[in-house]
Amino acid sequence: MTKGFYQEFEVFSKKNDVAPMQYQFSLLAPNHDMALIMAQENFMRRELVADIWVVKREDVRKMNQDERETLKRLDNKDYRTTKGYGYLKKKWRHYEQEMLDEKEILSWGGEVKKS
Repeated sequence: MTKGFYQEFEVFSKKNDVAPMQYQFSLLAPNHDMALIMAQENFMRRELVADIWVVKREDVRKMNQDERETLKRLDNKDYRTTKGYGYLKKKWRHYEQEMLDEKEILSWGGEVKKS
């Protein structure tokens, strides 16, 4: 956006004092004060909030491509994510079926079924 009268602002809010801050929307305003007033007007018509933040878009720093590369895993650590354990239920079921056959279960009662 070219420099002009209006600037882009990002609006964040939280519903109560213990809730996390959440992104809501962008708006155009001439300055921080007007951006806050516009954000308040928007929320007072819709819902209650405990706090509102307005931040100039140009003041929000995001990661560049080189920095984003550092977020990628260098090794396979799928076991750290929940999807990494998805195979265990199937593996455990297979293990139980091998270990607990009819003779094994009946032997627990003291009787062994004769074939």
